This record gives sequence, structure tokens and C-alpha cells, in this order.
Amino acid sequence: MALWTLFGLTRGKATTSWPRESGRDGQEGVLGMPRYNPDACREGCQECATVCPTHAIQAQDSGLSVDYGRCIVCQLCTEVCPTGAMEPSNDWAFGVRNRQDLVWSDRPVHHDRHSTPERAAFKRSLHIRHVDAGSCNGCESELQALNNPFYNLHRLGIFFTPSPRFADLLLVTGPVTSAMFEPLKAAYQAMPEPRWVMAVGTCAVSGGIAGGGYACRSGLEGVLPIDVYLPGCPPNPAAIMEALLMFLDRAPQRVAGGQIGG
Repeated sequence: MALWTLFGLTRGKATTSWPRESGRDGQEGVLGMPRYNPDACREGCQECATVCPTHAIQAQDSGLSVDYGRCIVCQLCTEVCPTGAMEPSNDWAFGVRNRQDLVWSDRPVHHDRHSTPERAAFKRSLHIRHVDAGSCNGCESELQALNNPFYNLHRLGIFFTPSPRFADLLLVTGPVTSAMFEPLKAAYQAMPEPRWVMAVGTCAVSGGIAGGGYACRSGLEGVLPIDVYLPGCPPNPAAIMEALLMFLDRAPQRVAGGQIGG
């Protein structure tokens, strides 16, 4: 008997029952997006906006503007906030279909796009082509974890393919460097219709730390049409899985107006 077979028999099934059933998502104790509590914000205080490296938090006359599409989850804002207006949280499921849902609002409204007949046909099977458009490889590390025994993405009917010609969804990481601009567009053009695009990681959503520099753009906006936005630096495997299922209408979108629901 092979050693790995014996190990499996003695240890039992390693794959989590989540998200099909209640079970571990593998993110216990992991910090997510900082939670904004405007009622606790002290008038005139701009300490969180001052330390934010990506300008996800900006001071305005009416208070703070918080854009989670720019957040790299560095937690600096929670460390300097004197009142708890920015506090740590475990809010990691920030996949949305509309960019505006990542901007904090005191009157959150879902800008959800309803399923189309074209996308409905892919609910049970989806093939993904991943393109690294200048990532630091943090997102790639999390993507690799999707195929480990714990998450086992294939059980959900979702697969990665090496060719864009067999892909339904183009998953892009990185801020879109100048060197990857044309290869990225070529990969998209090679995909058959219908085709969709998912921006994974804050770099792909808004440029992240490097966005707007001499060597890269500020993410996918204006380069390709985006169907799913998932910020994070990097987003964890559970967040990626949930965003993919949300795209397939197999899971609800949890975020509206920068605020996460159940």
C-alpha cells in the first residue's frame, strides 16, 4: 500500500464541506478589511487618511471617503485611529459585481447585475484562464491554494485552463504593467464568446501600491470590461472561491456600499 494511501485512510477526508455546507472556511482568526464606524470618528481627525499608502481613505469636508477597492488591508489605519472609527475585522468576502459597491456609503444600495441567460449556462462548470499582469505573486500564492486538498476547487466544477481558447473567465492579477498590456489584451481576444473578466487583488482592481507609476496602469479599469471585482492584498482562497460562486449566482453578494452583510 502506498504511503499516501495509508495516510489518507488514517487521517480521513481533508476537504472542507464549506461552502456547500456549514464548515471551516480556513480563515479563522484572519484579519479582513478594516471596518469603518463613522459615528466614532472625531471631527477634524485625519490620522487614518494620512497613513493610508494607497489613498483608500481620504479626508473630505463631509467626513471620510473610504474606498475598499484601494485597500491593501495593511491595518495601518486601525493602528493609528484614536477612537475606533477604523477597527480590525474579519470581513474578507468583498467580491462585488459593481465597482461602486466597494465605496463606503451610509445608505448602501446593491448595484448587483442580474444573471443573464448566457451566464446561467455556466453555473455548474466554469473554466478560468489566469493572467499575471505584473503581480508580486501574493495573489498567485492564494490561487495555488485553491487546488490543495482542503479547498479542492474542482469539486465545485471550477477549473483552471492553460489556454484562453478554452476559457470562459479571464482572471487577472497585478496592476497591468506596460509589458503585460498587449499580452493581456491578446489573451482576452483569444477567448470565445461569451467571455468574462475578474479582477483579483487590489492591484487589479485599482492599481494598489504601484498603480499609476511609470511602468504600469492603475489596474484593469479602462483596459478590459470587468465583471467581478475582488480587492485584497492578497484576497484569501475562501474570498476567491466565494467571488467565483457569486459570479455564477451560486452565492449571494455580501457587500453593498462598502459594508458587508451576512
